[in-house]
Amino acid sequence: MQIPTSWNEKGYVCEPIPEGIDLPSEIRRLAKEKNAVILAHYYTDGALQDLADFVGDSLALAQQAAKTQADIIVMCGVHFMAETCKILCPEKRVVCPDLRATCSLAESCPADRFAAFVRQHPDHKVISYVNTTAATKAWTDIVVTSTNARQIVESFPKEQPLIFGPDRNLGAYINSVTGRQMLLWDGACHVHERFSVEKLIALRQQYPDAEVLVHPECKKVIADMADVVGSTAALLKHAVESPAQTFLVVTESGILHKMRQKAPEKTFIPVPPDDSLESEACAIAGTGQTPKCCACNECHYMRLITLEKLYNSLRHEWPLVEVAEEVRAKAIRPIQRMLEISQRLGL
Repeated sequence: MQIPTSWNEKGYVCEPIPEGIDLPSEIRRLAKEKNAVILAHYYTDGALQDLADFVGDSLALAQQAAKTQADIIVMCGVHFMAETCKILCPEKRVVCPDLRATCSLAESCPADRFAAFVRQHPDHKVISYVNTTAATKAWTDIVVTSTNARQIVESFPKEQPLIFGPDRNLGAYINSVTGRQMLLWDGACHVHERFSVEKLIALRQQYPDAEVLVHPECKKVIADMADVVGSTAALLKHAVESPAQTFLVVTESGILHKMRQKAPEKTFIPVPPDDSLESEACAIAGTGQTPKCCACNECHYMRLITLEKLYNSLRHEWPLVEVAEEVRAKAIRPIQRMLEISQRLGL
């Protein structure tokens, strides 16, 4: 497959979309024609979620990638998710509609620096959050997601020293509920770091009967105000099953799409970010976007994935995500270990 002539050095195919095209229909046609599976994370735009063959959190997407029979995997999510697919399915073509869709957590934990940190603590086992690059996973004993982090941490003997990276907030939360004292890498998610404590307090006063749903990547002061702390999938499940009718949602606002689809009779209110940190996040993401005057706290990296880019990436089977075999051979072991434990625990 040749590189498209309309390849943009920034990381996506920028070919103009034909006028009058029905993008959803064409995307579905191309996926069927090419035996491609479209995977989308809960944090992507709702239009992408509606088109995807499977929508889930990081654990569920990895599980789907591991068992797919498709020839092509299209990851509508951030780059580390596509890398995970390639690690698990080296024989398949894996494409990400925009290679600029990185992750602030992954970027906060460069493999060389993390390797040096690991070498300084040779008696520690290493637990890495899935939000890391393949090169960082290669220095890891086991990978976790927010869905299975607690159970996997508790699977180690209490006397075993542990390193947890890169999310300091998730690591601190797991320490608090397990009684561990893991060494934490100093990284954080640019979305979950910027939720406003003051605005959450004001919303709780405005909606006293609402349940507060918080992702464990948030700061402790936010998590302490939660009725439920859990992964994206866990928060979605609770929202559907809970007798409560109103929810204050403290995670990336893309999940609201599924929450409203699965429980249309309920009210889901996104907790706003701190406005000053929202402006900073736009700069970090390099999108050039102006912060929107709304309550949504979005991952600007996830929003780089669009229907137009999905169409072009399917059409050209590009841009490809590759992982060097030397790195893949090391990174697959901790991922497979995670999947095996998750299956055994029914996660």
